[in-house]
Amino acid sequence: MDYFGPHIFGYLIALLHSLGMIAAIHAVLTVRTAQGSIAWALSLVFIPYLTLIPYLVFGRSTFDGYIKARRQANEEMRKAIAEMNWRPWVEEALTARASNAYASLRAMPKLGRMPCLANNEVRLLINGQATFDAIFQAISHARQAVLIQFFIIHDDRLGQRLHSLLLKKAAEGVKVYLLYDRIGSHSLPHSYVQPLRDAGVEVKAFATRSGWLNRFQVNFRNHRKIVVVDGILGFVGGHNVGDEYMGEKPPLAPWRDTHVQVRGPVVACMQESFAEDWFWAARSLPPLILPDVYPDDGVLCQLLASGPADAYETCSLFFVEAIHAATERVWITSPYFIPDEAVFAALRLAVLRGVDVRILLPSRPDHRIVYAASSLYAFEAVRAGVRVFRYQPGFMHQKVVLIDSEISAVGSANMDNRSFRLNFEVMLLTVDSAFALDVGHMLDDDFAQAHEIAKEESRETRRLQQVGMRIARLISPIL
Repeated sequence: MDYFGPHIFGYLIALLHSLGMIAAIHAVLTVRTAQGSIAWALSLVFIPYLTLIPYLVFGRSTFDGYIKARRQANEEMRKAIAEMNWRPWVEEALTARASNAYASLRAMPKLGRMPCLANNEVRLLINGQATFDAIFQAISHARQAVLIQFFIIHDDRLGQRLHSLLLKKAAEGVKVYLLYDRIGSHSLPHSYVQPLRDAGVEVKAFATRSGWLNRFQVNFRNHRKIVVVDGILGFVGGHNVGDEYMGEKPPLAPWRDTHVQVRGPVVACMQESFAEDWFWAARSLPPLILPDVYPDDGVLCQLLASGPADAYETCSLFFVEAIHAATERVWITSPYFIPDEAVFAALRLAVLRGVDVRILLPSRPDHRIVYAASSLYAFEAVRAGVRVFRYQPGFMHQKVVLIDSEISAVGSANMDNRSFRLNFEVMLLTVDSAFALDVGHMLDDDFAQAHEIAKEESRETRRLQQVGMRIARLISPIL
């Protein structure tokens, strides 16, 4: 018998379709959303030779098992913190004073599982230069402990600046804890990490679970960006550690991003979020520090940390609640615009209420399939009355929400399914008219450098491009 005859291709195709059918059943039973289940199941049944490997990488997950393990680890972490007499900042009546604006966000405290706290000083950091100047300056003055968490760390000029600074602080006796995502920082070499460990820096790579197959699991990534210095200063936002975030890498340069520096009791919440992720990676707690004094007055802040282990779909519901709270304006910037039905419906309803709804998106793609799906949603939003803009100078990566004249949020969460349900994200919610005014001025400058999408543009799009965008939207639940 000729084992390598033409019939072998028939056997191979039959095998692939059988495996695709098995994978499709697995997707129906395990994928978290109905849209995601349908997208995976149809593609696995009809074109398994194109989707089996992507399903192994993007779709395969022991979701229930991972969530159970993660929740158990979180509970162990909270018990360990409770033994440290943590959270006096809640008991000492630092929780939110009366605020009409915050009253419109009644679900936020339960949704975020952390209180809204008064007496915070907040500073907007626009673009990479301001962000990393502030972060590096804070680290250089550290005396006790530095907690650092990024999704991506590159071994380039900016990465080497961080590397040298951490070696210096470790030599001075400062406790340094560095956490990065294993997939996001997949190109980070051993030669970067090992000298840090040799110098006494605690370094961990965040991974979903151990095991050979989980090397291919890119879901449940830790997309958070948090830096805390001596329990006093905290930083959160959209920047990662890489030269592109400094605007030094074409064709996406100049890079547009935003971070926030904060001082006050909400920094304790940032430490607790970091501790949760560190405990998962190391099964130990980093040092948690409460300063002796806090600012006498300042901004209301709430840290909203979200992830797939939450009891609710925290990130998606945050956008829904924030949009529903708006009476005057909703301005949102996101590099990826693939909203789910709840978020898109909230945007439509805001338009019907007469709210000024604007979305700022990039004009250049960093992921072409995501950009194509995002473009179709952008056209639909324009037809619904949403004003959609594309930022022209370079790649727009910031994640900012501005509601009316007091509420704003800056962090790591995009408006897509990955941030809504699959990634660990963090947003800093602020309630303060002066800070919201700063955010508004920043976004005014961004909109002034953007092109507004007209309704006619969707009709002018070439037929082949429209087909591509619709195919991209079909698979958008799994992007």
